[in-house]
Amino acid sequence: MEFIINLSYIAASVLFILGIKMLGSADTARKGNLVSSVGMLLAVVVTLLESGLDYTWIGAGLVIGSAIGVVWARRVQMTGMPELVALFNGFGGLGSLLVGWSEFARERDFGSSDYPTFTAFAVIFAILVGGITFTGSLIAYLKLSGKMSGSAFTFPGQKAINALLFLALVVVGGVFVATHAVWALYAIIALSLVLGVLGVIPIGGGDMPVVISFLNSFSGIAASAAGFVILNNVLIVAGCLVGASGIILTVIMCKAMNRTLGHVLFGSFGAAAGKSSAVEGEMKAITPEDAFFVLEAAQSVVFIPGYGMAVAQAQHAVKELGFLLEDNGAEVRYAIHPVAGRMPGHMNVLLAEADVPYEQLCEMDDVNAIIETVDVAIVIGANDVVNPAAAEDESSPIYGMPIINAHKARTVFALKRGKGTGFSGLENSLFFRENTRMIYGDAKETMTGLVAQFKG
Repeated sequence: MEFIINLSYIAASVLFILGIKMLGSADTARKGNLVSSVGMLLAVVVTLLESGLDYTWIGAGLVIGSAIGVVWARRVQMTGMPELVALFNGFGGLGSLLVGWSEFARERDFGSSDYPTFTAFAVIFAILVGGITFTGSLIAYLKLSGKMSGSAFTFPGQKAINALLFLALVVVGGVFVATHAVWALYAIIALSLVLGVLGVIPIGGGDMPVVISFLNSFSGIAASAAGFVILNNVLIVAGCLVGASGIILTVIMCKAMNRTLGHVLFGSFGAAAGKSSAVEGEMKAITPEDAFFVLEAAQSVVFIPGYGMAVAQAQHAVKELGFLLEDNGAEVRYAIHPVAGRMPGHMNVLLAEADVPYEQLCEMDDVNAIIETVDVAIVIGANDVVNPAAAEDESSPIYGMPIINAHKARTVFALKRGKGTGFSGLENSLFFRENTRMIYGDAKETMTGLVAQFKG
């Protein structure tokens, strides 16, 4: 039976890797998700074949967890995906913490020289990383869902306190590995939970995509540590895959935000570095009816989606307008900034849901290379990712961040509900440019109105 279980774990690990590989293409992403799910199902089933398990508790957990998952998955809107992902990261971290804690409770003879020091270290690492991931993800969830202010919260000596907390965790962790003292374990649980909170509250809402990616990596690392605790090979492999892919994505997101990984690790980003220069001029509004005449004559159009498109659920109307523009002879592209929305790949998921052809999705650098030849750039609820201050205003907190150069298009239509600032609280100078016209109102209604104009 042990041979069969380990062989099944190897098969499950191969399916995980194949599934991740398939996720790299829009054509195979759905299949890749299914392949990975089959791998996880295989791992769970063969794990339940282990002897000595209490199936009463396992069955109860499966029923309750499945019920919660089904209800939540059916009720959540696409706009709620970022906070849901953050919450799932947190539950993953909590699971690893509980695995380490339960191993401690199961093995009461920690003072014996026969108990492996490495396992004691794995217990501490799973609890430490899991605790930070849990409370840090809860704060990210509260910020993204609007239940807590998305602004950076700082106080004097914050970085020093975080550094002392981390140092205390290292010291107490060393004490536990050496002595297996009960008080040390509980101290680590408390300190890790506090550090997770203090590590995320100083991060502003505009940086949440990086935070989600980083916490996702942390949840994988914690799961891998839990695998070492209970000596489960497939959990070790799966945790490593999640941790490694999360770190790679974090580096990509940091580059897109013009931040270093060190800033993320030490919590020194998110608060504004200074105030932007005042924006002069006024926003010039235009009606959808007038915008139609401009679009009718356009030969090239670029859609630049942001979180506003997700809020309005306008992706289907955007896709329909894009189809009509193509039918009218225009070349249509969709420019995706790496941190558009509030989680990695947010815009890609929305546009894929609307069946936008994958080949029309363009990365930031590809669009910037031809943006000056674009007749109309349509910015749908995006703010920081098209803010020229990132390239022109050295006093701006986002100065140096790579952006989509929408301001260089011949004409820009900016769709907004009102004149307020974006999630980061920064005024966007693009909206005051001579070549920009504002279309106020619900993005879905605006897009639907333009579609009706084209249909005549």
